Amino acid sequence: MTLKERFEIPSGFRMWSMGLMGAGVLSLIVGYFMYGRGDEAQQIRFWAALLQNSVYFLLVVNAAMFFFTAVTLAMGGFQMAFRRVTEAISACVPVIGGITFVILMVLVLRHKTYIYEWLDKELVAKDPILNGKKGFLNPTFFIIWTTLTIGLWTVLGYKMRSLSREIDDHPLSSIEEGKKYIFKNTVWSAIYIVWFALTVASTVPWLWLMSTAPHWFSTMYSWYTFASTFVAGIALITLFVIYLKNKGYLEYVNKEHLHDLGKFQFAFSVFWTYLWFSQFMLIWYANIPEETTYFRPRFEGAYTGLFYLNLCINFLAPLLIYMTRSAKRNYTILTFMSVALLLGHWVDFYQMIFGTLVPDHVPMNLFDVGIAAGFVGLIIYQTGNVLARFPLLAKNHPFFKESIIHYT
Repeated sequence: MTLKERFEIPSGFRMWSMGLMGAGVLSLIVGYFMYGRGDEAQQIRFWAALLQNSVYFLLVVNAAMFFFTAVTLAMGGFQMAFRRVTEAISACVPVIGGITFVILMVLVLRHKTYIYEWLDKELVAKDPILNGKKGFLNPTFFIIWTTLTIGLWTVLGYKMRSLSREIDDHPLSSIEEGKKYIFKNTVWSAIYIVWFALTVASTVPWLWLMSTAPHWFSTMYSWYTFASTFVAGIALITLFVIYLKNKGYLEYVNKEHLHDLGKFQFAFSVFWTYLWFSQFMLIWYANIPEETTYFRPRFEGAYTGLFYLNLCINFLAPLLIYMTRSAKRNYTILTFMSVALLLGHWVDFYQMIFGTLVPDHVPMNLFDVGIAAGFVGLIIYQTGNVLARFPLLAKNHPFFKESIIHYT
């Protein structure tokens, strides 16, 4: 069997990626003149959309590297057949991370207090809650921690991808070399997981997102954000794997591998729902005013429709559709659900950010869709370029045979 080891970017693939990026740039320009130069309410509209999309898509593509390193630490070989897809998606982190960094720095350095009210020193001095958090919520810490976060995601991700590719042209000559190679991968994966835990699983969602509502408290917020973006990240990996399979690539990927990706989507959708329910139920049951302020515009206010739509797409749909074994092995169902989950968790981030910054509701329009389309196009473009640059098969990896004979 002749294997197609190099991805050749189709003209339609490139056209769609460029078209979506063009729509994003056009939306940014039009949105700036419509909202970015207006009064405070309009500027909130503009910057909230940029914050939502940049952080969401950054965490989604970064979830690919988390998946990569977590499976490496677990000594899982099943993902070797499509490992280069995961690596290519994670290569979007430096690009989208750079965009996110610029947006966050503009918000902080330009003193956008209507997004982060803790930037107002006079308000912090008068407010006991904000004053109590000033050791964490201050421009200096925000800038340093954001720089370290995105910088180390980029560096550690690059290191993991380099380790994966270093044996493409230099096969391991002995079992001892193989053991040393696996150990080196394990060590670097562990370093990445620790940094991921210190950022995505704890501080970054608090700093970038939850601090838009600095008077609100939730210890589950970071885990909730992680679960949301990890499900979306697995959905993104699934879409690229199916696309490449339909184009005749990834010959060693079969329904067993897709079944596992479907199980990940199913399992972590339930995990996301567990966190969603735990956060909501405890706050609703306790009925403490400073906590219920977060859910009031979402549960019984202007965002009620999105609140329930969010639950239907991200919990009921995967629960009911992915319940059977055959559904998780069907290309059409996997494609439909992957798109739905990416959209559903984007809606989740929309109500997370807009529900706080604009509690009276801002109708979603083409500006929001256009900005999202720009990031989608960028992910398609960058992932395609990386896929075309390196072999699609990590065939010299010690676990590659395990992936070929994988059965679930």
